[in-house]
Amino acid sequence: MNRLRLGVNIDHVATLRNARGSPYPDPLRAAQASIAAGADIVTAHLREDRRHIRDEDIAAITGAGLPLNLEMGATEEMLEIALGAKPRACCLVPERREEVTTEHGLDAAGLHNRLAPYVRLLGAAVRVSLFIDADAAQIEAARALGVPDIELHTGAYAEAVLKGDKEEIGDRLEALRKGARKAASLGLDVHAGHGLTYDNVGAIAAIPEVVELQIGHFLVGEAVFSGLETAIRLMRMRMDEARRGS
Repeated sequence: MNRLRLGVNIDHVATLRNARGSPYPDPLRAAQASIAAGADIVTAHLREDRRHIRDEDIAAITGAGLPLNLEMGATEEMLEIALGAKPRACCLVPERREEVTTEHGLDAAGLHNRLAPYVRLLGAAVRVSLFIDADAAQIEAARALGVPDIELHTGAYAEAVLKGDKEEIGDRLEALRKGARKAASLGLDVHAGHGLTYDNVGAIAAIPEVVELQIGHFLVGEAVFSGLETAIRLMRMRMDEARRGS
């Protein structure tokens, strides 16, 4: 079996901490627990407004020697932070201050000239990916920019599952499968994430070209009831079962 990697996003541990202005729950502790439970990498999105993860969280995670995937907007501020922190990987994502969560993929095709210097400078120090929709033009643009990895946005598929719209679920899944095949054919490593849960992860985990899933909000929510490590282990089991059956 081609083992599927798991990245656990700990942003919403910080969201809970920040709600009361307390020092707990500690994102570093969540990062350590995630790796102990079987995650391959920890993901954190350092937003411009610092609504959840903060600079000191990034420093604590990298200082502890944990593998970090830093999600970030393509800005000079974030570039400087990333080059200083030297995480395991960086994922460039679209970011709007007014959004609740990331709503769509990065427009790699339309923003090629703006993104190119960030990809070049980051790529000299860390492994870079782009969070994009499963669209042929965006995948080709990512390849043209020279990134080794992409992360396909699974949010629309997750929303279709919540609505129970079987036709839309099928359409969204087919787009993701087709996008993953195209990306792999271009030599890109394919990651996927956004809105994944125990109930919908199987179909994504079964896509053979996908090598890594990024899951966060659901796992932090489940941790309220079962504990973070238990939630991650169960997700790991669901992913492995789907991969074996594909």
